[in-house]
Amino acid sequence: MKLYLDTSQPTTVMKLDEKTYEWESGRNLAKQLYSFIHEKLQENGKDWQDIEEITFMVGPGSFTGLRIGATVVNTISSQLNIPLYNHRGEKVDLAMPEYGRPANITPPKK
Repeated sequence: MKLYLDTSQPTTVMKLDEKTYEWESGRNLAKQLYSFIHEKLQENGKDWQDIEEITFMVGPGSFTGLRIGATVVNTISSQLNIPLYNHRGEKVDLAMPEYGRPANITPPKK
């Protein structure tokens, strides 16, 4: 089974082979992303070990969303020892987010 994950926007998009799932993750992405993936795998009669490769939308997009998504796909790929690709189809050792612009760091208030 192929897993595609896009966490670059407030709506997370995940594909399991040809089935597409969308989730309005909002501020729950870090807390519930693994559960969301596992739930959809189970709906398809699959489990983690059935994932054969992962493709990840590396950006541009949300700084936090991309970092969380990259951490998740890097972890799954490493633990299952399966190939990882960026959205351009390039095989990568680690998914590295491409934010599209420098980080907007606000100065401290004090």
